[in-house]
Amino acid sequence: MTCVLIALTSHSELGDTGRSTGFYASEAAEPWDVFRTAGFEVELVSVAGGKPPVDGVDEADPVQQRFFEAVDLDHTRTAAELNAADYDAIFYAGGHGAMWDFAGAKDLAALAAAIYERGGVVAAVCHGPAALVELRLSDGRYLVDGKNVAAFTNAEEAAVGLTEVVPFLLADELTSRGANHRPAADFTDQVVTDQRLVTGQNPASARSAATAVTALLKG
Repeated sequence: MTCVLIALTSHSELGDTGRSTGFYASEAAEPWDVFRTAGFEVELVSVAGGKPPVDGVDEADPVQQRFFEAVDLDHTRTAAELNAADYDAIFYAGGHGAMWDFAGAKDLAALAAAIYERGGVVAAVCHGPAALVELRLSDGRYLVDGKNVAAFTNAEEAAVGLTEVVPFLLADELTSRGANHRPAADFTDQVVTDQRLVTGQNPASARSAATAVTALLKG
């Protein structure tokens, strides 16, 4: 059976603002829903393992309700516990927490690189592409080098008032790694597929990004 791994941040503090953060609920729940509907098996991984912090929960949303009822968020595994051969795709959910721990998550990057080099799909949405900033293939090249990508834009970061809070501006950092960042209007659905790399710009893009991954896996 096709198996997709959804990766979650373990970082809970929004810089020095005193506010909490984590993975953004809809950016994990909506892809989970798409993948399950497609008949795929879905597993979760987090940077530190255990229970990852969550942000943006909408308790009235039926998809999120199903997600939180179905998954075991208390006991997520780490990348070091997993084998790339077991997965056909990895999908990095966003949420501002990802800006602090995805780029430095070496085991997670190695797992994603191995999935990609086995012919699998790497995907990320919103701040999830922070995981791509340090993701290198076995030849030393950045996965994003020369590829078209979407990610949370500088304008969107300014719109939410966090330009000076996040440790780096995601679009700029991806561009510095050789990516061609393709922004759309703020907070609109924007998904870019380049070979077996799928990226989405913001929360509005989560379902579309998962649908694009599904198309690649079924194609």
